[in-house]
Amino acid sequence: MSLVLVEDRGPVRHVVLNRPQKRNALSSTVVEALGEALHAAAGQESVRIVVLRGEGAAFSSGMDTADLRAIADDPTKLRDYRARILAIWNLCEDMAKPTIAQIHGACLGGAAELALACDMRVMAADGVIGLVETRIGLLPDVGGCSRLPALVGLGRAKELIMASKLVDGTEAERIGLVNRVAPADVLAAATDQLVGELLACGPLAVGLAKQVLNAAARPGMAGTLEQEVAAQELCATSDDFREATQALADRRPPEFGGR
Repeated sequence: MSLVLVEDRGPVRHVVLNRPQKRNALSSTVVEALGEALHAAAGQESVRIVVLRGEGAAFSSGMDTADLRAIADDPTKLRDYRARILAIWNLCEDMAKPTIAQIHGACLGGAAELALACDMRVMAADGVIGLVETRIGLLPDVGGCSRLPALVGLGRAKELIMASKLVDGTEAERIGLVNRVAPADVLAAATDQLVGELLACGPLAVGLAKQVLNAAARPGMAGTLEQEVAAQELCATSDDFREATQALADRRPPEFGGR
């Protein structure tokens, strides 16, 4: 079974995470397959828009816990592990065509960072999204800290990240985290409406506007992305992260700071 499916609907390519039995957890093999699909879409002239979504009950529960445990066992692997993921997430932002995340169910951690790297997000009202890395003694390090403030403002970004706050689709739309919200049963139709509006515009102009807007919104992106990984390297060697990964294995809440 393919871990990532590709569906063409005219000039629109749907790239579908297809690991529903694991709530589309982003293992290394899923990330690799996703990268291949996104690179193919970026390089194919007939594809004008890319829609990213998940099969089953959730968009994605985030990074695979087995991969996180491997980092806890050997933190020296972090920078290479993160670089491979970040290059693929960045492709959603860098390719010269619109990318849309269609979010239902849960969209957590690294998956929320993937959605943030897309140009636009359409979300089910009853879905939940959040950057929950601080709950396991880490921080969002594949673009979450760098991209979120431009969408929701610094104060809200601090609350969402530092407190690992989850919000539903309605709240996410209210604070600017997602572009549109719809009942779950008409989520696809809401995405199609946005797609139709984009297809009515000149593809060259859309792609160039995307490039200029990204540069204007995040002039210091390269620097903050490096700060993310430097900070994460400190977290990955901390007692907090070791305790959190052990707690995951033991199926119990972590006890930070001796509590």
